[in-house]
Amino acid sequence: MWFDGGLLTTEVELLVVAASVGAALSLDSFLGEPSRFHPLVGFGNWANWVERVCRQQFLLINRQTDSGNPETRLRSVGIAAWCLAVLPILIVVCALMVWLAQVSFWLWLLISVIVLYFTLGGNSLVFHASEIYRPLKAGDITLAREKISFIVSRETASMNKKQITSATVESVLENGNDAVFGAIFWFVVAGAPGALLFRLANTLDAMWGYKNERYRYFGFAAAKLDDFLGWIPARLTALTYGIQGNLQLAMKCWQEQATLCASPNGGVVMCAGAGALNTTIGGPAIYHGKYHEKIYMGNGEFADYPVIIQANRLVICGAWVWVLVLLLLGLG
Repeated sequence: MWFDGGLLTTEVELLVVAASVGAALSLDSFLGEPSRFHPLVGFGNWANWVERVCRQQFLLINRQTDSGNPETRLRSVGIAAWCLAVLPILIVVCALMVWLAQVSFWLWLLISVIVLYFTLGGNSLVFHASEIYRPLKAGDITLAREKISFIVSRETASMNKKQITSATVESVLENGNDAVFGAIFWFVVAGAPGALLFRLANTLDAMWGYKNERYRYFGFAAAKLDDFLGWIPARLTALTYGIQGNLQLAMKCWQEQATLCASPNGGVVMCAGAGALNTTIGGPAIYHGKYHEKIYMGNGEFADYPVIIQANRLVICGAWVWVLVLLLLGLG
């Protein structure tokens, strides 16, 4: 596999992967995200600088030529920006991991776990969702609106209790794939560089993947690459949600509703997750002043605040289900 140069059997490799994932999940559970000097924050600053430089070059090119489609040129600039932001970091990490594998297996293993830990955001996801759950339970809608504004891009000032609950559950289910399962999947496939690639691509999608005037063309590559890297993990995530609840309903909602959602991956995990929880989420919402007629996802009574805790459990318990599967494959 990707980490031992053929020195270990496949079974032992799977056990090493399982132990690494379990260790990273434990670090995330006990330590959470670093409050200072988080690598992804530094990457965000780097990406902002890359965007400024690339846009300046785009404006320079536009002044020098009238030929060609400016929208196509901006898409090309967006591709170049994505490569400039991600590839140097990825090359350095790949070289480091190869060197560490030659120097010390245990040092290589330690750095692998640390890199995966930095790419996970399960603790933060559950924390923010719980911060919304508590005021909802206490009937403090004003505080709940304030807390939900930290994790969603929709307008929250006039949201009612049901809308806040639904937005929270949607965020937990969708970001469960982005912040937990996707990183684990690519770690299993390609080690620390794979997990890092997925998380950096996901971060750029969150920064550049908007379909607005500023990012519709510049962020096109970031959005599509994130969709590509998240396609398989999203479907495994949906299945993971399903087996923890109403599997039949989860698969039914996935099949019938996911294609009606704007996101090819987010729709899958949200529809399946809502079905697994026997509840309904979604509906119309306002983003950046514009009304969006989003579909209702799942089936059953509309989600009330206790469903937030249930959604958190789907993510956290589901991650440990993956560790168990890896262990069983290794022991098999």
